[in-house]
Amino acid sequence: MLVGKELLEKSKLLSNKSEDEIAKGCGYVGPSGRVLRKSFYRALVEAKGYKLNSNGNGRPGNRSSRGRQAEFKTKVHGNGNLLIGHAYTKKLGLEPGKEYKIDLKKDSKTICLTPIN
Repeated sequence: MLVGKELLEKSKLLSNKSEDEIAKGCGYVGPSGRVLRKSFYRALVEAKGYKLNSNGNGRPGNRSSRGRQAEFKTKVHGNGNLLIGHAYTKKLGLEPGKEYKIDLKKDSKTICLTPIN
């Protein structure tokens, strides 16, 4: 991800592109391919010489508390899928690529994950 003078120069070169294309061209893309707009805009503002001392919501604080907060609830989607997001897998220490056995307890409607060695 470009910062400072390099970010300003590259974004100026790409100024005829869409905002997402400029952000991508400057390296503001997450591991999933999602454009990191907030980080890109923040870096642009800082490159212009402004100091930002907030966590993005206007309050001073810790940058690690970005994004939505986990509510620990979910719903079954229309296609029947049940999504358990990153916040939950992180809190449980579930690692990407690791396999788990799914045990269903119909009487209590409980889902248990057991690591497969």
